[in-house]
Amino acid sequence: MLTSKNNLFSRLDTTCGSLLYELQLIWDEVGVSDAERERILLEIEQECSEVFRKKVDHANRSRAQLRQAIADTEAELATICSAMGERPVHIRQSDQSSESLKAELRAILPQIEEMRKRRTERKNQFIEVLENIQSIKNEINRSDGFNLSDSAINETDLSMKKLEELHRELQGLQKEKSERLKLVQDGLNSLYSLCVVLGFDSKKMASEIHPSLGETEGSKSISNSTIDQLGTVIRKQRELKLQRMQMLQDLAASLLELWNLMDTPTEEQQIFQKVTRKLAASEDEITEPDMLSLGYINYVKAEVSRLEDLKASKMKELVLRKKAELEVICRKTHLIPDTDRVEISIDAIESGATDAAYVLEQIELQIARVKEEALSRKEILEKVEKWKSACEEESWLEEYNRDNNRYNAGRGTHLTLKRAEKARALVNKLPAMADTLASKIIAWQNENGIKFTYDGGFLLSMLEEYKVLRQEKELERKRQRDQRKLQGQLLAGQETLHGSKSSPMKNKNGSQHAGRHAGESPSSEYPPSSS
Repeated sequence: MLTSKNNLFSRLDTTCGSLLYELQLIWDEVGVSDAERERILLEIEQECSEVFRKKVDHANRSRAQLRQAIADTEAELATICSAMGERPVHIRQSDQSSESLKAELRAILPQIEEMRKRRTERKNQFIEVLENIQSIKNEINRSDGFNLSDSAINETDLSMKKLEELHRELQGLQKEKSERLKLVQDGLNSLYSLCVVLGFDSKKMASEIHPSLGETEGSKSISNSTIDQLGTVIRKQRELKLQRMQMLQDLAASLLELWNLMDTPTEEQQIFQKVTRKLAASEDEITEPDMLSLGYINYVKAEVSRLEDLKASKMKELVLRKKAELEVICRKTHLIPDTDRVEISIDAIESGATDAAYVLEQIELQIARVKEEALSRKEILEKVEKWKSACEEESWLEEYNRDNNRYNAGRGTHLTLKRAEKARALVNKLPAMADTLASKIIAWQNENGIKFTYDGGFLLSMLEEYKVLRQEKELERKRQRDQRKLQGQLLAGQETLHGSKSSPMKNKNGSQHAGRHAGESPSSEYPPSSS
């Protein structure tokens, strides 16, 4: 090897010397000066040095790349062996420094290829186990969104120890899956039993929890959500069963009570014997299909209602009489029955929601209270009737005063005039009547601590509204009187200004018109209230 290298360098020197000699001959023939020759030789030397330097640099880079490739390969080999938990298969020997770098790299490559192949096989084993783990976890935790890409395989630990750990985890998950499948199946059996008794479609109810639960074949959902929902549905159905069982037992007790009370024939009782036999049954003892269905409970309830209707018929008549009595008393005393405190609904009695005896008792109490209150209201109510009568006369008098033909002679005119005089006298007393009534009401309210009502409204407010309305009417009448007075003054001024130029017939008509107004003014209005 060394001799070959020396021959290579010797040949290079010979070639360069031959070329240099040829160049010398050319220069001698051309006559190139020594200085020029020195300059050209220096350039040749520099160019040769640059070419050699480039070649040396390239050789250095190639050597560095080979060394780096060897180092990277050795590092990868060490990493794979470490990840797989094995001793390194390649250990550089001290005598390897005598080998070339390419030979050393060629020696390592088969080892790295073998370890890569083994790592791929080991990784596939991890992937298979992890996929099985992932599959079961997805079944258990469907809402977690777990997938293999989210938890990438840790390639720094592909040891058999880690693989065995994953196998143990997989076995644990497989055991949990079996337990969950059994739990789901037991839950479905319980749900089926409950639905049979309650009259529900168990397959439809299971499918609403998860579609797989309603299928007879195929895998069942075992996720936390499915198990929780299944447990919730079973719990609700069991609660519903207990509620309906209590309803049925209450109906059974009512049937027995009504049968004894009404002396129901045995033939009629026979139809509902299976209901009364469950009077003291426990939850587990009621397993008959549709025994607690809503339709059957309503069927039993209808029979109880029929018997209660018979029982309540006479009580209903009595309650109606008492209710009518209360309404008459309230109507006479202008009170509104207190329906919020005493429910006197006949429908409630017929349905059994309210005991008729209790309703009767409450009505009697309310009648007593109304009678007691009527005594304290008697004086005020009498004054209210007088006040209302006077208000009616006031309204009649207003209509009478608006009639332009009220003074025309006719049948019954003198009677109407007498009524008008009496009405004016009574209307003049209205302000005092209203004030007296108001003071009585205030005293009554202070004594009893409540508002005095009259047909549902506050009587004191009604009086205040009446006073305001009366004042508005009096102001309007005063305005009309002032307007008529002003018109009369204007008419008198016109007659004074123009003199007596009108015809006798016109003067006569004017005198009659003026006389009618003069005779009407003192009697057509009543004095305003002083209140």
